[in-house]
Amino acid sequence: MIGNDNAAHVQIGRAAELTGLSIRTLRHYEEVGLVTPSARSEGGFRLYSRDDIDRLLVIRRMKPLGFTLEQMAQLLAALDSLASSEAGAGARRAAAEVLAEFKSSAQDAVDRLRVQLEYAEELTGLLGEHVANARRSDEPGASAVRHA
Repeated sequence: MIGNDNAAHVQIGRAAELTGLSIRTLRHYEEVGLVTPSARSEGGFRLYSRDDIDRLLVIRRMKPLGFTLEQMAQLLAALDSLASSEAGAGARRAAAEVLAEFKSSAQDAVDRLRVQLEYAEELTGLLGEHVANARRSDEPGASAVRHA
């Protein structure tokens, strides 16, 4: 795994393992400009730094919350502004406002997902009851018990 040394790089397969994203997805994110690998090997292989991996992890976290690629780019740009020593106070304030808006949107998405999860858990519980009832009715002597 990549340590804290930003000079260390990993190839695309290892970056995919570290992020839980597919190689195809990493290539797509490069094509649309979300994450460009920091380097290329002499053979032309993509090489990802720790910062690149961190960017990919931000995207991976945004994906299930329904954020668009454009929104992902906006959030990454805001994070870049905050990390930049060259960003002025105005740019930093604007970036912080963008982050606050994304935090609110992310929280709304999490709340919606929690409701969906509750519904899914209710369904699996209900289905479990139906399975148990069906199995009991298939047991020998079950009909005699019902009619008694």
